[in-house]
Parts: sequence; C-alpha cells; structure tokens
Amino acid sequence: MPGIFVTGTDTNVGKTLVSAALLLAMKDLGLRAVGMKPVAAGAERIGDAWVNEDVAELTRAAAIEAPPEWINPYLFREAIAPHIAAERKGVRVEIPRIVEAYEQLAGLADWVVVEGAGGFRVPLDARRDSADLAVALGLPVVLVVGMRLGCINHALLTAEAIAARGLKLAGWVANRVDPEMAVFEDNLASLEARLPAPCLAVIPWLPAASPEQAARLLPPRRFSAWLESL
Repeated sequence: MPGIFVTGTDTNVGKTLVSAALLLAMKDLGLRAVGMKPVAAGAERIGDAWVNEDVAELTRAAAIEAPPEWINPYLFREAIAPHIAAERKGVRVEIPRIVEAYEQLAGLADWVVVEGAGGFRVPLDARRDSADLAVALGLPVVLVVGMRLGCINHALLTAEAIAARGLKLAGWVANRVDPEMAVFEDNLASLEARLPAPCLAVIPWLPAASPEQAARLLPPRRFSAWLESL
C-alpha cells in the first residue's frame, strides 16, 4: 500500500503546499493519488460544514474522491496544538482509527500522501505524538524544510528523530519561507551535504505560492524514478 508521510521542521513551513504538489505530480503521471490529513486544527464554517484549509487543499489536489472521514479523521475548530485542542474538546486521538482510515484510502488509490500536523514530534495526547503515528503507518518520510535562520539545526534534528524511530527519510523539500534569508544558497548546500536523502525540489519564495507552481518543480521522469525507489 504505497504511501508517503510528509512532516516539517516546524509548523507553517509549507507541508500542505508540498503535499498537494506531490499529489498533483502523481496525478500528472496518471496515478490515482489521494491526500490525508489525520489530525487538523483550525476550521471555519462554510455553509453547514466546518472546513479546514489544509484538508480542502489536499482534497482539491487529489486524483480521486474519498469519504471525508477517511481523509481527515480528526478535525478541531481551534487553531491550536492538536493535543490541547483534543483535550479541550474531550476527544482522544486514536492512532488505530487513523491507521484504519489510511488503509481504506490505500484500497482506493495507487498512492496516499499523509500530511502530519506541525513538526515530527507534535503531541497528540499526554504520551503519544506525531512520530508515533508515523511509526504506526510505517511510511517513508518526506521532510519539508522551512528555509529561514535556524533551519539547518531543525532539519538535522528532525532527520535524527526520524531515523531513531526506524523510519526512512526518503527525501526533502526546501521551501523558502523567508524571502530575506541571508546566504540562502550556502544554507541549501549545507543541508544537501548533511541530510541523508535527496532534495526533491527547492521552492522559491513567492507571495502566493500554489501547489501547481510547486508541482512543476518535480520533473516527471525524475519524480517517477524516485517513487519507484520507495
């Protein structure tokens, strides 16, 4: 059941942008790809439904339709840390429920792109975190590096945490979130030299970056070969 787990060096580093771009690139290869956001915090009411922007973006990028409760098993209205949002709502995030939803999606699709919440160790409750979820799913990991001051340390620590959980860092994406980042190219070269996985794309800073723009940075032939290697 091919899938990818997308994590980030922090929150707001472009995980949804990259996840949606991966879905669009898969769609361009003729693959039946679907996105999943197991735990989402932050929603606005649109009509009769509560909608999370990240979940909506993944749904738009998918090649197939799937039940909303599989795509997003846990939705909290407050845009706060997931474990705090769950506690305030009196809900326990159950990893087996998420794994079951993932398996349902995998039965429909060629690929499932799972976007984690925040960084790799974001808590889900008092004892478990997003890393525990990644282990339960057992998927190769793509790391989104928010390119700004401090990103090298954050990226290397995250890569160590991924390896410590016995998971494969399959690739990473550099997303320039700070347009004024000093010595950008030098920082990028430092990451390329130290991270034990290929850089899939470098997304330049854009005022309104779109998944379509990001997907064009994933050359079809190279991207297809990378998928086959997983």
